[in-house]
Amino acid sequence: MQEESSADTFRDDSKIALQTLLVSSLVLAVVFLILGINFGEMRSYELEQDYEWWEVPINQRDTLNLNLSGNRSVLPEVGPYGVLDYSTNFVEVELPLSEQDAGYPKQAVMHVALWLPDVPEGVKVPVIMTIHPYYDFGGEGAPGIGADSNPNTIPDGGVGLWLYENFISHGYALAQSSTFGTGESTHCQDVKGLGEQTGIQAVVDWLGVQEWSNGNVGLMGKSYAGTTNWEAAQQPSEHLKTIVPISGSIGVQEMFYRNGSSEARAMGYDAAYQAATSDLGTDDMRLCTDDMIGPLNPFSTWGWAEFGGAEWNDYWEERRHLPDVLENYRGSVYLVWGLQDWNVDPYHAYPTYQALRDAGINARAISGQWAHNYPDQPIQHGTLESGYGAEAYPEMSRMDWAVELYGWFHYYLKGIGDEPEPYVTIQTNQGQWHLEETWPPSDMSWQMITLDQAESEGNVVNAQSSASFIIPAASEELHISGLPTLHLSVRARTCNGGQIFATMYDDTDNLRLGHATMDLRYRDGGYDAKPVIPLQAYTMLMEFNPMDVVIPAGHKIRIELSESGEDYLPSSCAAIGLNVMIDDSSTLGLPLIDRPANHESWFDPLPWWETEDS
Repeated sequence: MQEESSADTFRDDSKIALQTLLVSSLVLAVVFLILGINFGEMRSYELEQDYEWWEVPINQRDTLNLNLSGNRSVLPEVGPYGVLDYSTNFVEVELPLSEQDAGYPKQAVMHVALWLPDVPEGVKVPVIMTIHPYYDFGGEGAPGIGADSNPNTIPDGGVGLWLYENFISHGYALAQSSTFGTGESTHCQDVKGLGEQTGIQAVVDWLGVQEWSNGNVGLMGKSYAGTTNWEAAQQPSEHLKTIVPISGSIGVQEMFYRNGSSEARAMGYDAAYQAATSDLGTDDMRLCTDDMIGPLNPFSTWGWAEFGGAEWNDYWEERRHLPDVLENYRGSVYLVWGLQDWNVDPYHAYPTYQALRDAGINARAISGQWAHNYPDQPIQHGTLESGYGAEAYPEMSRMDWAVELYGWFHYYLKGIGDEPEPYVTIQTNQGQWHLEETWPPSDMSWQMITLDQAESEGNVVNAQSSASFIIPAASEELHISGLPTLHLSVRARTCNGGQIFATMYDDTDNLRLGHATMDLRYRDGGYDAKPVIPLQAYTMLMEFNPMDVVIPAGHKIRIELSESGEDYLPSSCAAIGLNVMIDDSSTLGLPLIDRPANHESWFDPLPWWETEDS
């Protein structure tokens, strides 16, 4: 197989990538190359009725003649066009006065590598672009780090190569571009800020007016390369018709803070990018003004948020992408998220999906129980641990993904066929897929459980102690589909703050189901901190990450409360902590749906694991 792309391995959203750069990804790539796993052969059956292959419904895609022998999904046929040699292009960008860089003066330009299909003269084609800072990214050959990743003139192994092999022959152009301050793009690296947004939007505009272009541009990418999709849609070019953000954060503060709880990687985020893209040339004499304040914001937000530590400048606000998208963008969005993604948590996707619909944006979404991956990566999907997606494997790997996306691009970039219907396909923690008009589903109902019904243990949560409670078993199966809530009564101790990290389990099977976290200063949720008065009682309006889990009848729910968990920092009051009241003043809310076995929403994905040589 091909090596993992730099867009996969060097992402801002990956703790490991920012700490080790190339080492771990190169090891993975070598292992995968050695494995050479074959996932099966071709499947071909009779269709229930006549469809073009890209129109075949989800529950009939096992009738397609798909090659399942690779480690990614492929289209059932190769298109009629060859691929021309790539060209390199430099797009000049006019920046606002606020984004002019200090230091070495030079024209701001974006570098774009472009592959075109060999179509007859006069035929216009749309373009799909992936853009990120991970081309020519890494350690400059430093000992223990290694050489930089490939430049953008080589199709990357995440999106670029997949599009190159599947879509160009069908009449799509492929563009790969480096964000400002990376690769051969000039200017300073304004990580996800206004300067970067302006550069991305300029490239989309340029692609839309080229003589070979039909004027339609789509963006696609994962992680940082997914965030750039949102950036392009903030003040969008008229040529931007669709985006496919795959685990792309809707904002920088949103990525690192969940109800005020800070991830550890937030502290070195901005500085790490500056280091990893430095090339010891004149470009690195250029400085964005935000470079001076960006590295300070995580510290001021963590320690002094209630005193304006998150608001002493506009760093977070400038990097909050979603509000601009909802206000200004009227193209389409295909959201892709793993429900076990710890790099960019799925709360970025939901309730964003419904917000897009409410704004008049046609949207579709797919969410399986994978981690920070694509929907069609069975090798990576097979490495997940119990409670973190393993129970949903192998059904989670959607080898019909190429067909699904082809139909999407066919309409939005070529104007062929009927407009795709909006819907969400989502997978339970046990592996079953269901199709919903929106998610959380519109027929979801809340079951509210006061905690005086629970068996509890402990009432102090700090760095030295924890608490837990168990909900009595239900007589019927529970299908949790949404974002459960925990409205937890607490009392501050002798410190201005405190934090709760809540983990939900199926107690009967001791199976992890999901988690929530909150800093007491953000007790109402969101991004507005409030002071905490020692010894005062408060209610923390906690919300779990999106969950689609099934709890069998007779199984109990257990929730463990700790001061911090997984990759989150302890709070500034960790040593002192909080008293928790596990009584009728605290409530657990479960968003439930009823989907009996014969319900029309259930469907079976293409069963690649049942093929002859799997």
